[in-house]
Amino acid sequence: MSIVAAFMVPHPPLIVPNVGKGEEEKIRTTIDSYDAIAKRIGELKPDTIVISSPHAPMYGDYFNISSGVGAVGSFADFRAPEVTFDERYDVEFVRTITDMARDKGFPAGILGKQDGSLDHGVMVPLYFIRKYLSSFNLVRIGLSGLDLTMHYELGIMIKKAAEDLNRKVVYVASGDLSHKLKDYGPYGYSPEGPEYDKRIMEVCGSGEFDKLFDFDETFCDKAAECGHRSFVMMAGALDGMSLDIKEYSHEDVTGVGYGICSFDVKGEDPDRKFLDIYRDNKIKVLDRARANEDAYVKLARLSAEYYVKSGSELPRSEWPTLPDEILNQRAGAFVSIHENGRLRGCIGTILPVRSSLAEEIVRNAISASTEDPRFDPIRKEELPWLEINVDVLGTPEPIDSEDKLDVKRYGVIVTSDGRRGLLLPDLDGVDTVEQQISIASRKAGIRPGEPISLERFTVTRHI
Repeated sequence: MSIVAAFMVPHPPLIVPNVGKGEEEKIRTTIDSYDAIAKRIGELKPDTIVISSPHAPMYGDYFNISSGVGAVGSFADFRAPEVTFDERYDVEFVRTITDMARDKGFPAGILGKQDGSLDHGVMVPLYFIRKYLSSFNLVRIGLSGLDLTMHYELGIMIKKAAEDLNRKVVYVASGDLSHKLKDYGPYGYSPEGPEYDKRIMEVCGSGEFDKLFDFDETFCDKAAECGHRSFVMMAGALDGMSLDIKEYSHEDVTGVGYGICSFDVKGEDPDRKFLDIYRDNKIKVLDRARANEDAYVKLARLSAEYYVKSGSELPRSEWPTLPDEILNQRAGAFVSIHENGRLRGCIGTILPVRSSLAEEIVRNAISASTEDPRFDPIRKEELPWLEINVDVLGTPEPIDSEDKLDVKRYGVIVTSDGRRGLLLPDLDGVDTVEQQISIASRKAGIRPGEPISLERFTVTRHI
């Protein structure tokens, strides 16, 4: 046995009558859809139900799997303490995934916070499922701040665990859609909100899971989506399987998107191994980019790769052919590293500290790949997926007004009482001068309201 079906569901506590107290009728279509898929789960009679929840314990660099023999929960936080849950975990299933992750060096397991109480991202689906199914074990998995491909990869591991244990498993991907669909909604309105809902329903309604990787992180943040990583993990659990797909409903009347789809497994389909397809295409794109990269980026990439593999600096004898300007010029430079669209490291110097720009790039490439305090050092297996760019800084100039900044053209340096924060220009998600100054200030530990001085600078970006 293995994964027999999966379901994409929302988790508004409002949907539970004891919580909604009549207000749930606003989303009656969602309730009816939920009831239909819960009935389907009851008919399937799974041994184990795996639920991924955005509200389970979550870490930036680790997937937390709830351990122990079980957990309890209630809707007491939503004024309905009488609605309770007492669930048993599939201990063997959890151990199998954890062992698999350890053997692969994959960041998932039972480390970190072990919350003995169930979150509403799990309890809302269970409320409906328990109407039609009384006997099953549960596996609860949290999301992470890691990239989408790793969520998909964990889904593949869940599928393999089900196969190895001969379990009949249903996967439930708990997650609301955008929280920015209406002016009166809990987070207001953003044009990215309706666009996100439209795109995710098209992708999940058609089963074109390869397109899940095309959702830019900045776009998702602006849409204030909730469940995207949960849906990606579900897609991984369905990797290589042919599906009978049904889109039940989508509602947005509360200002939050609620989408429900079902995915019944019909057999194997090697053409639906979407992570392999994505990585093959990504490698082709990266290979073309590397064939055309300029000397600045090539020097940074070779320096980072050499250090990650050997622990030592790239010898001058192995430097690529460099133009005189890199060898003779002195300037501050930043090296930025991305992996699958997410920042993986960024370190630089505002003013030159080495004898040449080339040496500045070599040192900062090493620092960006291994010394950025926000990230673990880059591992050898990550090297094929890295995208690197180099920003060479012009000389900073003092300015006396925010009006002399432009987020696309100028970077900013914010200084207050010896503390100094910098932000490069033309960054995704930084759309206003106010944002630019605020982020640079936070990086320096400068609090709102403290007196600041500003400098601006231009960059020459090499990608």
